[in-house]
Amino acid sequence: MLASLLIAAGVAFSSALIPLVSTEVFVLALIAREPEIPCLALGAVVAGAQVLGKLLYYLAARGSLRLPSFMHRKDKPLTDRRLRWQQRTKRIRGWLDRLTEKCHKHPHWMTGTYGVSAVVGLPPYMATTVLAGLAKMPMSTFIAAGFAGRCLRFTLLAMSPALLSGWLL
Repeated sequence: MLASLLIAAGVAFSSALIPLVSTEVFVLALIAREPEIPCLALGAVVAGAQVLGKLLYYLAARGSLRLPSFMHRKDKPLTDRRLRWQQRTKRIRGWLDRLTEKCHKHPHWMTGTYGVSAVVGLPPYMATTVLAGLAKMPMSTFIAAGFAGRCLRFTLLAMSPALLSGWLL
C-alpha cells in the first residue's frame, strides 16, 4: 500500500509539471486495482504532490523562481508577420492585463477562483495557478486552498467507484 501511495505521489507530481499525464485516470485505475487503499489517504497524497508540482509554476509566475535563459524571450525585429500577430492578440493581451489588475485589486476573488478551480477544474487549474502567481497571492493561501480543493477532488474521485457500485447494485 505504501509503495502504491508513493507511486501515486510521483504520478501526481509529474502530471502537475507535464499536463499530458492524467492523474484522474491513474487514481481511478489504482483504486480499482487496490480497493483497500484508504480514499482519504490517496486523495491527500495526490493533492500534496499536485500542489507541490504546481508550486513551481506559481513561483515562476510570481517572479521568485528564475527561469533558465533559454526560456526567456529574446528581442526580435518586428516583421510584417509578427506585427499582424500582435494586432490579432492585442485583445487577448488586454483582457489578461485587465484580469490581472482585477486580481490585484480583489485578492479574495483570486482565492475563490483558485479554490473552485482546484476542485472542479474550471477554469483550468494550470491557468489559475499561474494567475495566482501573477496576482501575488500569499503562498500560504495558495498552498492551503490548493491542497484543500485538490484533496476534496481526488478523495471524491477515489470514492466514486465504490459509491457507484453500491448505488447501482
